[in-house]
Amino acid sequence: MKNYTYIRSEKLSFSFFIQKSSLRLAIILTIASAVAILLSIAIGDMRISPVDVIKTLAGNGTEEHHLVIHTLRLPRIIAAFVVGASLAVAGSILQGIIRNPLASPDIIGITSGASVAAVAFLNYLAGSVSILWMPVAAMIGAAVTSLVVYSLAWKKGVTPIRLVLVGIGINFLLASLTKVMLVMNQETTAAQAYVWLTGTVYGTDWTIIQTVVPWVAVFIPIAFLLARNVNVLQLGDDIAAGVGSRTQRQRFVLLMISVALAGAAVSIGGAISFVGLIAPHMTRKLVGPAFGGVLPITALIGGMMVVVADTIARTAFLPYDIPVGVFTAGVGAPFFIYLLYRNRNA
Repeated sequence: MKNYTYIRSEKLSFSFFIQKSSLRLAIILTIASAVAILLSIAIGDMRISPVDVIKTLAGNGTEEHHLVIHTLRLPRIIAAFVVGASLAVAGSILQGIIRNPLASPDIIGITSGASVAAVAFLNYLAGSVSILWMPVAAMIGAAVTSLVVYSLAWKKGVTPIRLVLVGIGINFLLASLTKVMLVMNQETTAAQAYVWLTGTVYGTDWTIIQTVVPWVAVFIPIAFLLARNVNVLQLGDDIAAGVGSRTQRQRFVLLMISVALAGAAVSIGGAISFVGLIAPHMTRKLVGPAFGGVLPITALIGGMMVVVADTIARTAFLPYDIPVGVFTAGVGAPFFIYLLYRNRNA
């Protein structure tokens, strides 16, 4: 046990082990994420040196730099990191509690459910209800979809392949419903929604950040605190029940945390795909299956992935600003095919 750090709180009734190597990797990735964010702020149509970026963030920059950094770039970059971290943690939880390496919010339909609810909110309620309620609408859509998928996949238990196949079917159904709503609404609204559904953090401002970040700031730490429950659930229901775990309640709570994170991510970044699939796989290759280390590392990798992808999307094809979802899908689709092939006999 000397290679592990034990974190425990009697008052809050939580505890978990984390490998010291995972702790070191988390520190390295935190520094790497800070560097990626710094470079992303510096790169763009107007290039700003990292030194000037630091000066501006400290309050000593020019007015021009202040406008570019604080108004145009920083909210977008923060949104990209928050979206990536949320989707990565949501995907990691799903893969753990379902014990299925193919599970992620976008593949089993949770992201599509959140998208349907968010598009419906934008089309029918945005003029009369505060935009601050859009994350709630997205979470409700994600929650309803997850319950439907889980119910349809149940047949004396839920098998991994059945859950994925049902999720893919529901995903296509909800995508069709979203398109119907877009066709039946104003042309300008439909055009904006199409770009948003591709997955983009373009146009993010501080109001949007303040709307969504509190949700993520609550649910990601809760996911960290419940990491040991995921470890137990991965052993199987019989063994988990044998060691005193309340499997059904724990699975439901963890599923709702995953739904909340996916819904919050969709409400700010649209349907950015495959981050919740790829980031957990990368993390397990680095730190192994223990969720005490997997969840924080996954959050950092997912956040950094979307920041880097969005930086490439907005700078590589100037003057065009490509949705970040195009890049994540371009990498994620071949990776998903590879996973299907590797698990073809499962």
